[in-house]
Amino acid sequence: METLKKNDVLTGQVVDLTHEGHGVVKIDRYPIFIPNTLIDEKIEYKVIKVKKNFAIGKLIKVITESDARVEPPCIYYYKCGGCQLQHMSYQAQLNMKKEQVVNLFHRKAKFTNTVIKDTVGMEDPWRYRNKSQIPVGLSKDQQPIMGFYRQRSHDIIDMESCLIQDQQHQQVMNDLKQLISELNISVYNEKTKKGLLRHLVVRTGHYTNQLMIILVTNGKAFKQAESLVDALVRKYPNVTSIKQNINDAHSNVIMGPQSITLYGEEEIEDQLSEVTFNISDQSFYQINSHQTEKLYQQALDYAQLTGDEIVLDTYCGIGTIAIYMAENARHVYGVEVVPSAINDANQNATKNQLENTTFVCGKAEEVILKWKAEGIRPDVVMVDPPRKGCDETFLETILELNPKRIVYISCNPSTQQRDAHILNHQYDLKEITPVDMFPQTTHIETVALFERK
Repeated sequence: METLKKNDVLTGQVVDLTHEGHGVVKIDRYPIFIPNTLIDEKIEYKVIKVKKNFAIGKLIKVITESDARVEPPCIYYYKCGGCQLQHMSYQAQLNMKKEQVVNLFHRKAKFTNTVIKDTVGMEDPWRYRNKSQIPVGLSKDQQPIMGFYRQRSHDIIDMESCLIQDQQHQQVMNDLKQLISELNISVYNEKTKKGLLRHLVVRTGHYTNQLMIILVTNGKAFKQAESLVDALVRKYPNVTSIKQNINDAHSNVIMGPQSITLYGEEEIEDQLSEVTFNISDQSFYQINSHQTEKLYQQALDYAQLTGDEIVLDTYCGIGTIAIYMAENARHVYGVEVVPSAINDANQNATKNQLENTTFVCGKAEEVILKWKAEGIRPDVVMVDPPRKGCDETFLETILELNPKRIVYISCNPSTQQRDAHILNHQYDLKEITPVDMFPQTTHIETVALFERK
């Protein structure tokens, strides 16, 4: 837009929110995206970037506040990139997340007959994360710092507490900072690729209170490991497992493929409803245990199991959904491409004394066709893919199976919407329930019911 220039200071009315939670001000239909603003607010802002189809602004002051505006309780909020919505009341967050799903499925994709329910929220939307991944660095005066990255950067915001992490994780983080100095443990430098300690990863069994501490190191040699373990065990009587994960790859991937158990057990234990799971350092396990129970219960409701159905869980991981459903099904088959996850799934089935589960490692579309050739025909298919959604070949294989119902859990509704168009050849998208797995952030999880036409 020719008349708009970088560093212009303007006033405007926020008319919409993006999926990232940024307010939208429009000048002759040209959008300017401004973080930390809300619909119906009159604001003063500075233009910091001008592109052909949009601009980005920085909030200077709010002239007229929205009723949904609240004071962020976290002192690091405006620096840290971990949360994006703390300036918005929790009810407004839930409304915004539902509106995202409505916009994707009703307005853009024209699934106008699909019922979209209100977002399922939390009573207390704080301190919900049962897993923390915390980068380690050094300050300008070479003191250890730990926290989370500044938005769109790898600058670590040193912090003492994070309001969406488990309280114990903060204590481990603050103690570890002190122990790094006391034991003279070197800290990894992203630029020089030298130094030892890269990340702290902490996992908690939400219902068992078992604690796993994972020290991610740049290489195997760790001469202070024994002293560090002794100090952590003294401070945390509930620590069940301490591991060293070796990651000497110079990339943004947090954990490497090899882990060494320095203390205690290989795994920790947690529960979802009445079901017990073993969780290793590398296991995928939902971050928010409270909301996972609600998500899985909604999936179970959509599956409409009577006890006589064959269920197929196509991205089964460590078997959480499959095992959650097994009590209500005749048999559950799970497939997953990660061998260690299948080992965990089999262990978890044994742990819960289940005899009606089968878990196989392999590509879903290949294993499914093999099962089909053996005469296994599912009544219900469960789909819970990664953010990129489902491969088209995989979806066509599912259509070939022609189950009565497909229950599709998604952590990225835009790829779920794309996949819904393929499934729509044979299935009606009946209903979607958004579930707020990550309060204070823009992420939204959905569970959708497809029924055979």
